[in-house]
Amino acid sequence: MEKITVYGATWCPDCTRAKQFLGEQRIHYTWIDIEQQTEYQTYVESVNNGKRIIPTIVFEDSSILVEPSNAQLAQKLGLQTQAKMSYYDLIIIGGGPTGLTTALYGAREGMNVLVIEKANLGGQAAITERLDNFPGFPDGISGAEFAERLSRQAARFGVEMLKAQEVIGIRAEDESRYVKTADGNEYGTRAVLIATGSKYRRLNVPGESDFIGAGIHFCATCDGPFYKGKEVVVVGGGNSAGEESLFLARFVEKVTILARGEALSASKVVADNLADNPKIKVLTDVEVKSFSGNGKLNTVNIKNRKTDEEAIIHPAGVFVFIGLQPNSAWLPAEIKRDEVGFLMTSTNLETSMAGVFAAGDVRKGSTKQAASAAGEGATAALMIREYLRTN
Repeated sequence: MEKITVYGATWCPDCTRAKQFLGEQRIHYTWIDIEQQTEYQTYVESVNNGKRIIPTIVFEDSSILVEPSNAQLAQKLGLQTQAKMSYYDLIIIGGGPTGLTTALYGAREGMNVLVIEKANLGGQAAITERLDNFPGFPDGISGAEFAERLSRQAARFGVEMLKAQEVIGIRAEDESRYVKTADGNEYGTRAVLIATGSKYRRLNVPGESDFIGAGIHFCATCDGPFYKGKEVVVVGGGNSAGEESLFLARFVEKVTILARGEALSASKVVADNLADNPKIKVLTDVEVKSFSGNGKLNTVNIKNRKTDEEAIIHPAGVFVFIGLQPNSAWLPAEIKRDEVGFLMTSTNLETSMAGVFAAGDVRKGSTKQAASAAGEGATAALMIREYLRTN
């Protein structure tokens, strides 16, 4: 479906959730803010029996969903959210480069493999504007194309893949491991790979939670186009912040980077590219103190960390890239992790729960690069193969 229109408002949390879900599935849509484009309020009321209910989502076939859950959206989009079998040789939790590489290697070994991904296949790589450092692609490749190719390759070997389905628990019972999903289903397996990756870390300052999706974002590829011709702020000083700033500079009027350190921590190549771009300005020794606005972000309070001098700026949008946090909070306590939450593994990538392995960005010691994530996926498949031979 290519013609989807989402009618909503910036203050509406269900609208933000629906937009995020469509973005995760790489589904293009048209966003109409009925408070800014008031002529559409009458339309929303007309299809809701006189009530102004949002989000109201109209699809290409003229069907309409009102305040749909993610499960309803998944069903409408034809996404597979329930497994075909109840028991597998290997269940992989997470459908990024690590999980999909393990899946195709495992399937080639003759395993029945199920991949469960709560968002969209491809992980963070799928929402990256361009991968320029992945081996074998001398001209680079878009994140979306890379994810599509990897998903198609895994499917060719018979891997079963669930999208828009969340795993909420793992338990051990004799020789089996059981994975429970948010819809109440439970699937048995001989081995599990946790490849849930990590998510963008938040600033945790006043106002941040209030404006996520309404001026504060963590994905330039997903939300950057909304700021064409406007001024935006990027918070962070590493490679991610630099690369996303370069992407934003293609269509916004100006990008101001706020870095806490005395200098950028990005690589020399990225830093040089930033310095050469007239649209990009870098401020160092700066931290964000708070966000404010009226339904939508319009003010950012910042402070110089050396002088303690505070200032107010008014960007159209803010993009935060300050590091990663592992997606591991949902796991049982018996699976050990470090103080941050990254999973501890042995040399064969097995966690403290026998038969449960971990690889990729969620694992302590991983390098947080797409190429190494795929490499760990291949290694995990070989380690799991050996485990299954003796268990």
